[in-house]
Amino acid sequence: MKDRELLELAAKAAGLDGYRWVGAGMALAIDPSKAETGSIGPNWNPLADDGDAFRLAVLLGIQVFSPDYHEYHGSGDACAAVRRVIVEAAARLGAV
Repeated sequence: MKDRELLELAAKAAGLDGYRWVGAGMALAIDPSKAETGSIGPNWNPLADDGDAFRLAVLLGIQVFSPDYHEYHGSGDACAAVRRVIVEAAARLGAV
């Protein structure tokens, strides 16, 4: 699944209505009736931001407890690997 799909489904699972894809993550559309270039509010990207990922995990009750996720995802960055695992779990919840 591409990052956009993961983030859209994770936002759905988290109940983040009004957020939309803005090229490198999600952002709150201040005026959703405007086109892609309309008013944009706070960004949200739990794939790139530790705080967004942590809040997403807490909100959805996602527990990450294995130190081996960085090996599973082929990443040398353990934090990036754990953020991706959180978003993937949230996306599965959002796809239901």
